[in-house]
Amino acid sequence: MDARVLGDSDVGRVRELLASDPVRNVFVASRVDAGLLSGIAGGELWGYPGHDVRALLHVGANLVPVGTDDEARAAFVRSMGAHRSFSAIVGRSDEVTPLWKALCLRWGPAYARARVVRQRQPVMATERRAPVDADPRVRRIGLADFDGYFAAAVHMYTDELQEDPLVTNPVGYRRYVQRLIADGRAFGIVENGRVLFKADLGAVGGGVAQVQGVWVNPENRGQGLAVPAMASVTNAIVDAGRTASLYVNDFNAPAIATYRRCGYTERGTFTTILY
Repeated sequence: MDARVLGDSDVGRVRELLASDPVRNVFVASRVDAGLLSGIAGGELWGYPGHDVRALLHVGANLVPVGTDDEARAAFVRSMGAHRSFSAIVGRSDEVTPLWKALCLRWGPAYARARVVRQRQPVMATERRAPVDADPRVRRIGLADFDGYFAAAVHMYTDELQEDPLVTNPVGYRRYVQRLIADGRAFGIVENGRVLFKADLGAVGGGVAQVQGVWVNPENRGQGLAVPAMASVTNAIVDAGRTASLYVNDFNAPAIATYRRCGYTERGTFTTILY
C-alpha cells in the first residue's frame, strides 16, 4: 500500500490522530491550523494507508512522523525518493530513529550525512501556572524591539544549532522572527534596547503552545534570571487556556532544572536529525 498527500477532506481524521498526543504533536497541529491541508501553508501532510489513514508524515522544511510503524515508515520512505528536500527530522525518538535509518538504508548519502544528531531530547509540559514567582519585566515583544530581539535570536540559533542563520538563510530567518513578533509569539525582557531574556512560541495548536528559542544574555547568566522569566512565559500560556510545552537537549542540565522549577514534567523523548 502507498502513502498519499492529504487534503481538506481528511481534516477530521487528521485532528483525531493528532489529539491522541497533543503535547508531542503540537507542531503538526499548528501547521494544520495554518492551512497545511488546503495548500495555504507550505509543505504537505502525507497519510498511510491511503484508504483509512492511521499514520502521518509532515513533509516540509522539517520531516515529522506521527503514529508511524514499520509498515507506514516503509511506505513513506518509498515516497521520499533519493533527493532530500528537508533540513531536519524531528519527533518522537521511537519514530524518528527508525525512520532515519530506513531512509539511509534505502536512499543513501543524501539522508545519511547528518550535520548534528540530538538523540535524546526530553519533552516537558505543564498545565498549571508556575509554582515560583514570575518576573514582571517579561512582556510580549513589539516590532519596535526588532533589532535587539533579532540579534538575540541569531545568537541563540547559532549556539543551539551550530549554524549561523545569517549565512544559511538570512532573509528567511529575518522574516520568521518578524512573524513571531507580529503574531504576538515572542516574549522577552528588554532594558534600554538590550535583550536580557527571550523565548518564543514556536508552535501553537491543539490546545498546546510549544516554547522554543529560550535564551539568556551571556552577561546576565548566573544571576537567577531564567526561572522567574520562564515562569512568566509559562503563566501567559496557561492563562490563555493552553498547555505549555517544550523539548530540551538532555545534556543541558541547567535548562532542565529551570523548567522543572517552573512546574514542567517529562512527557516523552524527541530526537532531532539536522542537515
